[in-house]
Amino acid sequence: MKLHCFFAIYFVLLSSSLSANEVQLKQLTSGLAVPWGMAFISATEILFSERQGKLGIVDTITGDVSRVSGLPDIFAQGQGGLMDVAVPPDFKQQGWIYFTYSKNIKGQGATTLARARLKDNRLTQWTDLLITKSATDTGRHYGSRIAFDDKGFIYFGVGDRGVRPNGQNLQTHAGSILRLKRNGDVPEDNPFFNNKQALPEIWSYGHRNPQGLVWDNDNKRLWEIEHGPRGGDEINLIQKGKNYGWPVISYGKEYWGPVAVGEGTEKKGMMQPVKYYVPSIAPGSLLYYNSNAFPDWKGNLFAGALKLRHINRISLDDQGKAVQEERLFKKLDERIRALTISPEGFIYFSTDSGKIFVIHTVE
Repeated sequence: MKLHCFFAIYFVLLSSSLSANEVQLKQLTSGLAVPWGMAFISATEILFSERQGKLGIVDTITGDVSRVSGLPDIFAQGQGGLMDVAVPPDFKQQGWIYFTYSKNIKGQGATTLARARLKDNRLTQWTDLLITKSATDTGRHYGSRIAFDDKGFIYFGVGDRGVRPNGQNLQTHAGSILRLKRNGDVPEDNPFFNNKQALPEIWSYGHRNPQGLVWDNDNKRLWEIEHGPRGGDEINLIQKGKNYGWPVISYGKEYWGPVAVGEGTEKKGMMQPVKYYVPSIAPGSLLYYNSNAFPDWKGNLFAGALKLRHINRISLDDQGKAVQEERLFKKLDERIRALTISPEGFIYFSTDSGKIFVIHTVE
């Protein structure tokens, strides 16, 4: 099956750190249906998910797309569907691929973490690792991105599901970042493991709708980006057991008027974001760049923007503070959904219009 459109687009990058003649932007393929997640499964193959409930593999050399079978039923309604796809650092040895998707629980969607293996373009050994306690009938704020640390743990986010009090309710997984062993077991050092008033999988809480989650192995940090309401998108440095404030504190306003959400922007015992956006950019993903293809970008965060249609580059200092922001590829005028890094350090991104692009060095 071919759905490719492989040609170079010579955009001026307009980057303060890289000149235009160092970078090319190529469109790899088009005609997809909201490519929500992407992960490299070989040096030249990206496994991608489509929110409507389909999987495919795109060849980064030719742009050819092949389809993958073996998915379970996907509850693709509202903002739910087949969401992230991710592979751990030891993927070549173990073969496990991890997914988040919305599962039908009596007519309501619940964000679910699962894993499977891939053989001959078919998934095998599909296993739901955690069907979260998050089901509502709102159709909103499922999350959900996946990250792996260097100790064998997996993290994924669940949005508040459109029910604001969920963010402060430790008896629901909604509005939280969760931490598990890769087989689905709960680590005994999770912050609420022995707390009968909380769910043991919760690592942090007080989140509105996490849309990006990435492990910074250089500094052993977990980064998250989430949607605020009308303004107040946040980049957070996620720490064990911490409360990130939603909906008690926020830098956003109510949709119905210029009124602050909750009690204000700060409160004792609640974490402050590393960076917030007013107005909202509507983030779709988060990437920590640690490769050598673009050395001036090393150690930067990149976020795909849906509403403001660009790639957001954030420079960090040694303490993890955001010190500079740059908005790339605004002229492309695309809702940027997923981001991933190739083995050689090129940045691939998908758009809600069904395209996949690559930012690479000049050949």
